[in-house]
Amino acid sequence: MASGRADFSLSGPSHLKTIDWSNEHHRRSIAASLVQGVYVLERDRQKNKQGLQASWAPPWWESFNFQLKHSLIDDVDESVFGAIYEFNSPSEPPNAPNYVIAFRGTLNTPPSISRDLKLDLLCICHRLHESSRFKLAMKFVGDIAQAYGPNIWLSGHSLGSAMALLAGKNMTTKGFSIEAYLFNPPFLSTPVEIFRHPVLKTGIRFTSSVVKAALTIAIKGRNPKPGKEDPFTALSSWIPHLFVNPNDLLCSEYKGYFEHRKKMEEIGAGRIERLSTKNSIVCLLAPKMTSEPLHLLPSAHLTINLSPCLDFRTAHGIQQWWDPNFNAKVELHQFNKSFDSN
Repeated sequence: MASGRADFSLSGPSHLKTIDWSNEHHRRSIAASLVQGVYVLERDRQKNKQGLQASWAPPWWESFNFQLKHSLIDDVDESVFGAIYEFNSPSEPPNAPNYVIAFRGTLNTPPSISRDLKLDLLCICHRLHESSRFKLAMKFVGDIAQAYGPNIWLSGHSLGSAMALLAGKNMTTKGFSIEAYLFNPPFLSTPVEIFRHPVLKTGIRFTSSVVKAALTIAIKGRNPKPGKEDPFTALSSWIPHLFVNPNDLLCSEYKGYFEHRKKMEEIGAGRIERLSTKNSIVCLLAPKMTSEPLHLLPSAHLTINLSPCLDFRTAHGIQQWWDPNFNAKVELHQFNKSFDSN
């Protein structure tokens, strides 16, 4: 991230002069800016900039009436991986959060890249929940939710979105439905979306669904245990905001994941897909795994960036999400758990 991208006046959403907290573009832009603030905080730390007055970071939150309450510091490499922001405005606009907890993604600079890549690997292996960084993040999320109630946001980009997603899932199981803004969240499965031919993509996904449904019945049985709601269905009321770019191989499969579920319902194969979508082949064949893959999501507000993208770096970047010329398709996908009882 060059200094130009760190400078809010040059690359931030400075066009947002008056904030409408009911406007989805404004909410998305602010959530992404707060994540950018974490990136800039860590870059400043690496450059030994002393104090916020010497930093590029404050405009990324102060422009929207937030103040930095706490920087989240990794216990291994002492990098800044997250931040807790408090909304501080003389008025109390509806729909504005009291607090936002934001997490950055992987930085490709020597002071932090080693630790970040190890966490990326844990994420791929569905073991991010075992890391000390996530446990620390989860403690702060839990403390803020307990102290101030559910009017908080989680926001993250890339690896940071995986942390926010996992934290949001955990809090939902504890009775807190927290609004989440997840930018370029990694989809940790085969990226079928990379194939150009739609028939091939449909065939691969249909075959995968049938195989997973068959394995689920063989291993778990056709009917769930009475009186016990499965973890997937228990999350169905939580609807995080997912922001994906079709040209980003790390997150593009969310587009196909939700589209396929809809198609399976339309062709009368909904029962197969409802069994399939709750499970992964890896977890079915490795029952000792302590965590389901992050991408198994019952519901989501899915925003797909339709703007042309020249390269992976742009498609995976955080800056696209506050572009004033943003062009997107927004879809609501909500899992109907009543079907499970049929």
